[in-house]
Amino acid sequence: MILKDIQNIFHQELDSIYGTDEVRSFFNILIDFYLGLNRITLVLEPNYTITKEEEQPLFEALSRLKLEEPIQHIIGKTEFYGLPFKLNKHTLIPRPETEELVDWILKSLTGKKDQPLKLLDIGTGTGCIAISLAKHLPNAHVYAVDVSPEAIKVAQENAKWNNVSITYIEDSILDIQNDILKTATGFFDVIVSNPPYVRNLEKVEIKNNVLQHEPHLALFVKDDNPLQFYEAISDYALSALKENGLLFFEINQYLGAEMETLLKAYTYKSIELNKDMFGNQRMLKGMK
Repeated sequence: MILKDIQNIFHQELDSIYGTDEVRSFFNILIDFYLGLNRITLVLEPNYTITKEEEQPLFEALSRLKLEEPIQHIIGKTEFYGLPFKLNKHTLIPRPETEELVDWILKSLTGKKDQPLKLLDIGTGTGCIAISLAKHLPNAHVYAVDVSPEAIKVAQENAKWNNVSITYIEDSILDIQNDILKTATGFFDVIVSNPPYVRNLEKVEIKNNVLQHEPHLALFVKDDNPLQFYEAISDYALSALKENGLLFFEINQYLGAEMETLLKAYTYKSIELNKDMFGNQRMLKGMK
């Protein structure tokens, strides 16, 4: 079958769901992943033909996209901060806003990058934050925590894939059992977390590809206690951080003022609230 004809079928079936540009992007990702071809092939060779066997994964992917399954789940990987990451249904798909958080942390550590820093990532998921920091801070010892054993397994694979060493801990910040975390008084230079922060009342804003295919455990919090994880982490970091150590959060864009108030209540200083590329209040930093 002519590859261009398959692309037209993708547009016929999916444009009403995703829009023309996104469907074009999906198709380019899939032909690269399954066939080793790039989009220029479609331009330079409009009659490029593939075999029946080569067609099969493309049409299987089409069926999954019609069910609004994320393209990252279909190919089993994504890119974050210039690095490759495996993922599955047990982990959140890393977002561009989180790349901005990593970038902010690294810029805040300018002048300290060659020092033997200790960093902790709470709720690591795919490990994207911890691994990206470890990759750019070669002398740092990075610890990463997640309550999900399935997420820890994925994160461990990603650390190997990106050739970095991370100390992974399966534990809950709401009920710490691990001895390393329990005894970490004045231990960390940086603690960072992108915890669950989407309130149930905000589910109406969430697209089906997220709502139906990403782990709710890592996404949602109760409407009546949306800052539960931030309170626990802020309290823990007061003892676990070194003096002048830094605490970073990705936050709910609607709760920026509440988060500033929370960090002030826990006596953090030099509090900064940052907007992401979309103009949303998405990142917060405080100093012990």
